[in-house]
Amino acid sequence: MKKSFVVFLRISAVLWVIWGLVHLLAGTLIMSGGTAAGFQAIADGVAPETLEMDYPAAVGGVLHQHAWNLAWGGLVTIIGAVFIWRKNMTAIWVTAMIGGLLDLGYFIFIDLGGFNLFVPGTIMTIISTLAIILSFTVWVPTRKLTTAS
Repeated sequence: MKKSFVVFLRISAVLWVIWGLVHLLAGTLIMSGGTAAGFQAIADGVAPETLEMDYPAAVGGVLHQHAWNLAWGGLVTIIGAVFIWRKNMTAIWVTAMIGGLLDLGYFIFIDLGGFNLFVPGTIMTIISTLAIILSFTVWVPTRKLTTAS
């Protein structure tokens, strides 16, 4: 494997670890807090007082389910990053699907909705996008080489 490909995979792995740690932490913090605090953490671009109210228990349940998904998605991307570091081509796909699709939802519903601040939310979207681009820059030509032989 080309030296530049190894560098791309290593950078991608580091980016996924950063993304994964942030999401694992966010999910854990949201699960451990109240409903209003969870919404305030996610929609940090919205005035906090507009989210301070008594939410039905079911809304809190949905929020905690979302936080659970953030946490396990973060953990899976960290594990995927280890395999990407080791040049596993399947891990590129699995990690991109988990982290990329979680962030796609965030981008569509939170970023485009204007409910967040640039840091950390949009930065995490940029990090996952860069990780996907770097790893697929390796996967595409490597796939062609293995298919041809």
